[in-house]
Amino acid sequence: MSAQPQITVIGLGTGDETQLTLGAWRKLEAAGNRGGALFLRTREHPVVSMLDHHSIRYESFDAVYEANDQFENVYETIADRLIAKAQQSEAGEILYAVPGHPMVAERTVQLLRERCAAEGILLTLLGGESFLDQAFLRLGFDPIEGFQLLDGTALSAYSLNPHLHTLIGQVYDTFTASDVKLTLMELYPDDYPVTVGHALGVAGEERVREVPLYELDRVEGFGNLSLVWVPRTESESVRKRTFSRLHEIVEILRSPEGCPWDREQTHQSLRRNLIEEAYEVLETIDEDDPDHLREELGDLLLQVMLHAQIEADEGSFTVFDVIAELNEKLIRRHPHVFGTQQAEDADEALSNWQQIKEEEKRRKGIDPEEQPVLSGVPRDLPGLLKAYKLQKKAAGVGFDWKTLEEVLPVVESELEEVKDAILHLGRAEQQEELGDLLFAVVNLARFLKVEPEEAMADANRKFSRRFGYIEKSLREQGKKWESTSLQEMEELWQEAKKVLKTEAT
Repeated sequence: MSAQPQITVIGLGTGDETQLTLGAWRKLEAAGNRGGALFLRTREHPVVSMLDHHSIRYESFDAVYEANDQFENVYETIADRLIAKAQQSEAGEILYAVPGHPMVAERTVQLLRERCAAEGILLTLLGGESFLDQAFLRLGFDPIEGFQLLDGTALSAYSLNPHLHTLIGQVYDTFTASDVKLTLMELYPDDYPVTVGHALGVAGEERVREVPLYELDRVEGFGNLSLVWVPRTESESVRKRTFSRLHEIVEILRSPEGCPWDREQTHQSLRRNLIEEAYEVLETIDEDDPDHLREELGDLLLQVMLHAQIEADEGSFTVFDVIAELNEKLIRRHPHVFGTQQAEDADEALSNWQQIKEEEKRRKGIDPEEQPVLSGVPRDLPGLLKAYKLQKKAAGVGFDWKTLEEVLPVVESELEEVKDAILHLGRAEQQEELGDLLFAVVNLARFLKVEPEEAMADANRKFSRRFGYIEKSLREQGKKWESTSLQEMEELWQEAKKVLKTEAT
């Protein structure tokens, strides 16, 4: 009866042979003497020179690294080969040696843990000193203060937490160091001090250097035994760039020790603020002013945070519940991005979105077929925008004119009714007829594929510029409004149209 296939993973530690236990050395020696039973993830490790000195035979996977551009492909290939070797081994056991500790930053070991049982292979792990041990010793920080270990080859700004010491491993070369630098710069200042450690704990090879962040990829010597340390900080210049700090500030403002005005606010009292801030964002978009837009988006975000904090104070939900629900909705409504569904263009993506919305309603016990056609249009939308959305809803079921030529006479007819109301009817009737005219004009905008609110915003800006020209001209002439005739203003208005049109071109 043949022995069960077995893979034993042993950690080589981070430095020279003095870090190996006697038991680990005997395992290496026995496997190497059997021939074909000792595999190294890489030869780039100080202990390998001792294996060579004692003529211990081994096979490394360095060629796999050279043949693949993606690290994940490397790890998958190594795991495949180890499993195949174990199943073919007559001795029943092969030894796989990795730098450091088998359970620290070793993706190949994780793959073996996932697959060996299903392949009928016994997997055994023998620890070695991790590079973390050397990092704590050589860099001089206490991990109980809080630290995180991240992979330099897959670093994301979303993983960064300035409250924690951050160790970044797998910084194999200058290209990886450059990627790490750019990611860190999304949160940390360019001159933030970071420390690069090469070959920590290896006598004669260890190098530790502190540099400002912007110089990280200028440090020489990156390799398999390199890491980067980003010290924790309570600096406000760093913390202010995090969502957690924003949440903390809003929570403080609403607390008993916070701001009396913020404590008194309710959803209703903040209602107007939310609307005003949204319009100010729209204004900065129209101005094409990125700096102003950044500020106004912050003001709008504050309104979201305040409304969420009011509910958190009541125990209903928190801003994290808001984020979770939004994330779930975005993923659910974009199956062509996060799932298997296809969408070749924006129209198809929108169609998918609408179908998913209807399915969501059904799961809530709402039959979309029984919903009023005009449902779903917010009550408090601005008038032009609400008219536009109501008309689109009605058009969706066929209640619409077919051509632009059919719409123009409607506008003209409504204008005549306004004129007649002015001559013969009272204020209430005049208001009603004027509303009908505006509604018809919105319909015309829809047929021209023009957003009426945007058209109105353009007209308002144009009026403001021309009126500002009149005001500036009168000031330059030393005139006041009360001493200027309407005819003079009209002449300046016509002049403004020409001058500003020329400037625009």
